[in-house]
Amino acid sequence: MNLTEYAQCDGLGLAEMIRNGDITPTEAAELFIVAVEKLNPQINSVVEVYDDALDIAKGPLNSERPFAGVPFLRKDLGATEGGRLQEWGSRLFKGFVPDKDSFLMTRFKKAGLVTLGRSAVPELGISGQTETILQGTTRNPWNLDRMAGGSSGGAAASVAAGIVPVAHASDGGGSIRIPASCCGLVGLNPSRGRISAGPDRQDPMFGLAREFVVSRSVRDTAAMLDAVHGAEVGDPFIIIQPEQPYMEELRTPAKNLRIAFTADAWGPYPVDGEIQKTVAKVASVCEDMGHKVEADSPPLDFAKVNTAVMNGFGLSDADLAKDALSMGRELSLDYLEPGTLKMIERAKNLTIAEALESFEIMRQVRFIVGQFFQNYDLLITPSLSILPQPHGEFSTKRDDLEPHEFWENDFRIFQHMGLFNVTGTPSISLPLGQSDSGLPIGVQFAAPFGDEAALIRIAVAFEEAMPWKDRIPPVHVSR
Repeated sequence: MNLTEYAQCDGLGLAEMIRNGDITPTEAAELFIVAVEKLNPQINSVVEVYDDALDIAKGPLNSERPFAGVPFLRKDLGATEGGRLQEWGSRLFKGFVPDKDSFLMTRFKKAGLVTLGRSAVPELGISGQTETILQGTTRNPWNLDRMAGGSSGGAAASVAAGIVPVAHASDGGGSIRIPASCCGLVGLNPSRGRISAGPDRQDPMFGLAREFVVSRSVRDTAAMLDAVHGAEVGDPFIIIQPEQPYMEELRTPAKNLRIAFTADAWGPYPVDGEIQKTVAKVASVCEDMGHKVEADSPPLDFAKVNTAVMNGFGLSDADLAKDALSMGRELSLDYLEPGTLKMIERAKNLTIAEALESFEIMRQVRFIVGQFFQNYDLLITPSLSILPQPHGEFSTKRDDLEPHEFWENDFRIFQHMGLFNVTGTPSISLPLGQSDSGLPIGVQFAAPFGDEAALIRIAVAFEEAMPWKDRIPPVHVSR
């Protein structure tokens, strides 16, 4: 197998070739290493390839596991791998090594994935652009001068470029869906509680954040959800369980759905015309599929929603001084980027009343969106409001932006995403368009709480109706 053949496979396809003896896990790992060596100097998406990567790949192979032998990247924040670096894209955590695997990492391993390194992230996962002092700038394989998105930017760039078929990702305000849209991938943000983040982070960021993957195919997304979903000891609640395996949903037609759609801005920042046209096209295809479609969206003050998300992000990092002290460091510009430090200082100065108001806004939003989904099975929105932007515009390395300016810049590009972190409802970005300049355009589908099955069904329908498989970025292992 050569690099081109390797990069043509999704995760399940590569696992099948390994199962059939067409390639060994060690050979797959060797191709991964060659792919990193070939492309990482251009896109800077992989911050570490393990020194013992080939030894890991030589481990016992259980061919019954869905992703047996498939090379995999762990995002440099979130799920932990005992004995391996996790630096959160920050000098503050440089050299930090967790002492145990998280529940999700354990499930990744049980699925047969072979984790061979780490992917790049913005500092502490705060920004929608992956650009840090510690790890440098991650570039978009579709256009090296444009952002790959964040905070799972390294994961998405690696998958889009063919380095791995699927990679670990997480999402606190769009961080799976933003880079999926930027890089032309499938990015599902599951329901709150669908996947355990324990044992140390059972319900991270006050419920805003969830972990999963980015992938090239809907079937990889479905199979991965089957492999890693389910509650663990210490989780705060158990959500409704799926009626059947998500892989079965690939064969279950989406019929007679009530679908709302909007291409309008959810705030003061306009939506790019090419993106609006793509959303309108998707709504039209839904009608052609026989679904009932109408223009509508939840009646919300989106400025308040975004402020609540900003406060949730800040409050979740407000106790970093304790972590810094444990490593003999301090919260200063010696260890944190200017934008990050300003966000932390802002959060530390929030009053208890302001924090409680944010949580009350989140509660109200969950209720209003829950009511909205009493009338609809799905909601379609833009994934991003504008096309992937040049590097530097959203970076926490900038010292000229105050916290509200930094967040306004972020929300200008992904204003339709934070809502579904607040509600805990699942949403998915699908690569259903391409701009005149050749950049991917993602379209977001959201479903009621706990109904990832509806998203899998509609996603596989669009994978056939508006296919993206043959779109290959200019920077790719096959080129």
